[in-house]
Amino acid sequence: MQTILGAGGAIGTELARELRHYTDRVRLVGRKPVAVNPTDELFSADLTNAAQVERAVAGSDVVYLTVGYEYNRRVWRAKWPATMRNVLDACQKHQAKLVFFDNVYMYDRAYIAHMTEETPVRPTSKKGEIRAQIAQMLLSAAQSGQVQALIARSADFLGLKNSVLVETVYKNLSKGKRADWLANADKIHNWTNVLDAAKATALLGNTPDAYNQVWHLPTDKAPITGRQWVEMFAQEMHVAPQFRVVPLWLMSLLGLFVPVMRELREMAYQYSQDYFFDSSKFEKRFGYTPISAREGVRQIVASGNQGAGD
Repeated sequence: MQTILGAGGAIGTELARELRHYTDRVRLVGRKPVAVNPTDELFSADLTNAAQVERAVAGSDVVYLTVGYEYNRRVWRAKWPATMRNVLDACQKHQAKLVFFDNVYMYDRAYIAHMTEETPVRPTSKKGEIRAQIAQMLLSAAQSGQVQALIARSADFLGLKNSVLVETVYKNLSKGKRADWLANADKIHNWTNVLDAAKATALLGNTPDAYNQVWHLPTDKAPITGRQWVEMFAQEMHVAPQFRVVPLWLMSLLGLFVPVMRELREMAYQYSQDYFFDSSKFEKRFGYTPISAREGVRQIVASGNQGAGD
């Protein structure tokens, strides 16, 4: 039995598809889980409720924590530490391995121009502090032998769900509007394709010697700037590459009226300087080549066109 906690999000759905290659027993856990594969077992649970998490994990060999809470620091502060505590306790009780799908918010901003698994953990945002806290909870439990666990860490998403790139570039262009880019469009920013992330997370979860360490999920190394991302999308969509840069002062102003912009403001440093996510460790260990940035853009546009046709 392999169990996904937070099965309805951007990564959970694709991960459920990938796990078919390893097992025919997949349990999807969420508030209102929906089957992805014909044989999926559905289990309703609130991950902040210890008793419900314990029941959801019971009988599992591998547990994947992929839940995505509302993008709000107060929500994260209230829910994330409790969720991690509940999941670690349940995995320890039932001797289940744990795979935690993580992001890069805890890294020192001075080092984001080249991030590896060895990049210093020194968060400079409230959200980063929370991510550092829960990652350390897992690593401490793994180092003490309480659980077998690993961190599968991703850069920002390239996918149809929960992707800033898709929301601000692709969707704007598809509506005949200008694309938006945050802070500085001439800085490098690479993105992890959701399909690569799901495939790699499933592979890690089913590789015994991958545990008790951090892995960067496979991400194309092409040094592409914000301006070039807009141009790639526009070319694939056969529209003009029109865009505007949203400066920091405007993000602050918009944050008074648009809650998500207020939340993004503290993470704007990821766009005002080069942001390069290096997944060489994973690629060398598994002989894996990530989906190229251009192919990822083609996938998004093709999927969007198909959805429009439906």
